[in-house]
Amino acid sequence: CGLYGMIAFAIIAVFIAGLMVGRTPEYLGKKIEPFEMKMAMLVCLATPIATLVGSAIAALVPSVAESIANPGAHGFSEMLYAYSSAGGNNGSAFAGFAANKPFINISIGLVMLFARFVPMMATLAIAGSLVQKKKVAISAGTLPTHNALFIGLLVFVILLVGALSFFPALALGPIAEFLKMIG
Repeated sequence: CGLYGMIAFAIIAVFIAGLMVGRTPEYLGKKIEPFEMKMAMLVCLATPIATLVGSAIAALVPSVAESIANPGAHGFSEMLYAYSSAGGNNGSAFAGFAANKPFINISIGLVMLFARFVPMMATLAIAGSLVQKKKVAISAGTLPTHNALFIGLLVFVILLVGALSFFPALALGPIAEFLKMIG
């Protein structure tokens, strides 16, 4: 999601750090409260939700099964990739997935809309909320956001949310195919 996704992950990382030390989290001199956390989570989860729900609905539609040239885990991986690509606004698909069917075109378009505009609106809501707050003074409990500790925490949060968002679908597709190939 670019810059606004990174800002949302930074807010989540600051919140987690605030929980660990028992202080109210602050980011850019503004207190992070429940509204900002809800919107930050919406930014981070809108794309995975759109991708996974779109893929799940498509997996249940019989006409989509006709579009999959490779049955089983590989076919699911191709379909998941098409919807993931739509969620990232790339719009590509593997050759084994014939995506030019009315249901697939409409559902992929809806995934693109949801995954692009919901995070934008949530980010604007965060900005509107933070701009109304007064700046607080830096204290001993303020987490500096310009050092290696914060960067490490931010990378950890991004990997954790990313892994937990897509792991169930990856277990059904690419991981299952890998296990089938080696076993």
